[in-house]
Amino acid sequence: MYKIAFVFLFVSFTVNSQDIFGKWRTIDDQSGEAKSTVEIYKQNGQVFGKIIDIYNEKDKDALCNTCPGEEYNKPVLGLTIIKNLTKEGVYYKNGTIFDPEDGKSYKCRLSLDEDNHDVLMVRGYISFFYATQYWERIES
Repeated sequence: MYKIAFVFLFVSFTVNSQDIFGKWRTIDDQSGEAKSTVEIYKQNGQVFGKIIDIYNEKDKDALCNTCPGEEYNKPVLGLTIIKNLTKEGVYYKNGTIFDPEDGKSYKCRLSLDEDNHDVLMVRGYISFFYATQYWERIES
């Protein structure tokens, strides 16, 4: 009986740690610095990501003066930057990621690193050009 419970717990933990949902430390692809925590979650069958912490104290109260529409001049902290992704195989895609620093939205694709499921590959596209960041799992 106890062996079955242990196996169930182990399998549950392994499955949960192999999805993209949870909190991720964003890493700037140019400087290599940790910038923020983004929580990735599912809502109405789609995947979203929201900034829940900013590490640089002077940026914590920043307003998004590059955001379009209703999000203009709203706090960057709490901003939903990943929107409307859906799962296709090992990828989450068909949605967008927004960069509050430059005010641009990009097509987005998320996937776990094949070798290390504590690394999230975040890819933003414009046409056939892309940039990839590697975010670190904080918790699932």
